[in-house]
Amino acid sequence: QVQLVESGGGLVQPGGSLRLSCVASGIIFSIHGMGWYRQAPGNQRELVAAITRGGSANYLDSVKGRFTISRDNAKNTVYLQMNSLKPEDTAVYYCKVRVTGDEYWGQGTQVTVSS
Repeated sequence: QVQLVESGGGLVQPGGSLRLSCVASGIIFSIHGMGWYRQAPGNQRELVAAITRGGSANYLDSVKGRFTISRDNAKNTVYLQMNSLKPEDTAVYYCKVRVTGDEYWGQGTQVTVSS
């Protein structure tokens, strides 16, 4: 079994920063793609950022230049550094990890950007 544990969410003022972490544990032969999704009230779940084993990253247009995804393969961990946060970034953020033969989702962590 593989378990994902997310951390780092919370309440932050506009213009502030947060760093999300997601750690995968369990029986893992190989982690392939890793990514972060978010879902705001009344909206579809959307891909925020994704990263390959080699470090190639793609981002949602609205977060380019503000968010940075990274991974530490030795620690089976993916991060999302979020800077210059805006109220429209408010959502539940979920990490997703694809391993050999399956994919797993984190429990979600709430990010609220408000004055």
